[in-house]
Parts: sequence; structure tokens; C-alpha cells
Amino acid sequence: MTQTPFVSKAASASVSLNYDGPSQDFRFLLLPKATMLAVAAAIEPLRIANQLTKKQLYTWHTMTENGAPVTCSNGLRITPDQALAPLPPEAMGFVCAGVEPEKSYSPAVLAWLRREYRHGSALGGICTGAFALARAGLLEGRRFTLHWENQPGFAEAFPDLTPTPNIYELDGRVTTCGGGNTAIDMMLALIEKQHGPKLAIVVADMCIHMRSGRQSPQRSARSVAIGSRNPALLKAIELMEAELEEPLTNDDLCDRLGISRRQLERLFKRYLDQGPMAFYLNLRIERAFIYLNETNMTVAEIAAATGFANTSHLSRQFRARYGASPHSFRKAWS
Repeated sequence: MTQTPFVSKAASASVSLNYDGPSQDFRFLLLPKATMLAVAAAIEPLRIANQLTKKQLYTWHTMTENGAPVTCSNGLRITPDQALAPLPPEAMGFVCAGVEPEKSYSPAVLAWLRREYRHGSALGGICTGAFALARAGLLEGRRFTLHWENQPGFAEAFPDLTPTPNIYELDGRVTTCGGGNTAIDMMLALIEKQHGPKLAIVVADMCIHMRSGRQSPQRSARSVAIGSRNPALLKAIELMEAELEEPLTNDDLCDRLGISRRQLERLFKRYLDQGPMAFYLNLRIERAFIYLNETNMTVAEIAAATGFANTSHLSRQFRARYGASPHSFRKAWS
């Protein structure tokens, strides 16, 4: 075996693979505030696949727009291998994003994505990379996903595009995942597609990672989060989450659930230690927080989208929850 930077010293585990074809090259475009966990989770399965087979099945390089170091969401800086450049033939490019995705890409990044896609390259998005792919016009008619926390903001920015709740999606030349450890599952699916299930299984074991199917949810079930499987309570929360722009009243909820107001109040108090309207208000304020943090919507637009009568009403509730007005909160992060 010829030693290369991409094939590390073998561990005791190994996989015999009859393959002498070309390496699959991956280029990871790191945007400002990219999530380091997701980037590492995408790259490590490639390294381990090479290590297990003692073959250079995969190569990988990192890029930034101008070749300068990028600061990730955890404050650590990564020095890339190169600046933006045309992808080599058959290479796959991933946009790696994280916090404040709408502010992380530039016209040059969007132009690069459009050019590479037009030239036939396979592209993908990790964590919130789907924002850049969508802004470049590459997601129409595609199945795609992104981190669950950013999906409400994405829906406001791109109302004609609907991400799936799945942990990853492989759709033709577009591959996306929700970030975090879901990048492992996405890369394992690509490894299995190219080199079979045996290698993917052992790579997963080396990562000490229990594989999840593509359609696995990104979040724990609501019943787990609140510690109850009560169908009326779960349905009430589902209704609230679906009706944030025009909030339902207690009577509306009771009518739809077929229970009394007393029953509704008792359920929320027992399992969530607060009344239904207090819980509902918190959902709306949390959604306003997401919109402030992840979109370019105005405060007035956010107030309307979260069911507040005006910006003053939103500001009072937001300040009570987060200690700052929406305007001050956004200015502090700009």
C-alpha cells in the first residue's frame, strides 16, 4: 500500500474490499459559524473507511470563500486547504453552515454553487447549508432537509420550499442532512451506496454510532420530551405549533379536542406545570427568537408571524423572557 495523507495507520479492525477504482473526492465549503460537530461527523467516516480497507477510497479538502481561516459556531478557527475553486471532475461539494445561515453566504458563494451545479457537479448541504442551496435556486423539486431548529426560519424565507423532517436526504445530485451526528448517517449511506453495507456497518461501529434510517426523526418524540403519552395533551401541543400566526383560544382547543376547559387546564398543569395559554405564549416567543436569529424578517413581520398584535406587544413579552427587546437582541448579534 502506498502511504498517503488520507490513509492512516490501520487499527485492529479491517475490511477486505476488492476495489481498485478512483478515489471519491469531497470538498467541504466552510461558511462563517459553521457547526464543527457536523463537519467532523461528515469527514471522519471517510477517514475510517480508508483506514479499515487500507485503500484511498476517499479524499477530502476544506475550502472557504477566500482561503482565509473561518471561525466556527464554537469559536474555534479552521484553516482551510484552499479558497473557492472549480470542483475537480466527479468531486462532490458540501456547503457547511450553522448559526445565522442567511448571513453566512455571499454572492460569490451563490455564484459558485450555481456554476458547479450547472456544470454537473453533485452538491450538498450540512446542518443549515440548505439555506445557501435554496438561495442559489438548487432545491426546487428536490427532497432536502436541514437542522430542525432552523426549519421554521427557512419556511419563512423560502415559502415555496418544504424541507423534510428526516435526518438526511439523498436526491439525485443534491444531498443534505440536519447536522450534528446526522452527518455520520448521511456519509454512511454514501459509503454503502458505493462500497456496500459491510463497510458501512464497520465504519459505524468504529464511530460507536448506531445507524438511523433516512426517515428517522431529528428530534425526540414530543411524548418523551414532556414525559407523557396522553393523546389529548399531545394533540393540543400539535395544534398550538400549527397555529402560531393566529393563536387559538382555550375554547378553540377544547372544541377541537372534545374535552372540557377544566380537563385541558389540568393536563397542562400536571405534565408541564403551567397553563395552556402560558405554554402557548412561550411557543410563540421561542419562534420569534428563531426568526430574529435565523432570518432577515423585520420585527413587525415577526410579530405578525407569531400572533402578536403589534411590535410593542412582542417586545414586552420578548423582553420578559430574554431580558432584551427584539431590536436590542438582533443588534447585539450583528
